Amino acid sequence: MKWLLVGIIALCNTIGDVLNTAGMKRQGEVEDLRPGAVAGMVKKIIRNPLVLGGFAALAVSFFALLSLLSITTVSFAVPATAISYLLETLLAKYVLGEDVRWRRWAAATLVACGVFMLSF
Repeated sequence: MKWLLVGIIALCNTIGDVLNTAGMKRQGEVEDLRPGAVAGMVKKIIRNPLVLGGFAALAVSFFALLSLLSITTVSFAVPATAISYLLETLLAKYVLGEDVRWRRWAAATLVACGVFMLSF
């Protein structure tokens, strides 16, 4: 059960972060911090389906993490869910079209190796 929850957390966290990134890139840069401009930005954000989907995926991830913490230790749960870093790097490269250099690939691979070591 704990590995199923780890998978749900990693997948939902990854999807949530990628959807939020894509949604906010469509939203555009914040240039004006006056109250009216901020209110307009918030209205656009809460109508952005990508951001709303990201919030929903992150909510699922959060509740799955609470469930995982109820059956195992935090010293297992948090490192195990770090596999989402590798997944996010993959999606950043191939879905969002980001330029991911070798250092980031190496770092993400090291994280994945650490998660693999937790399985023993």
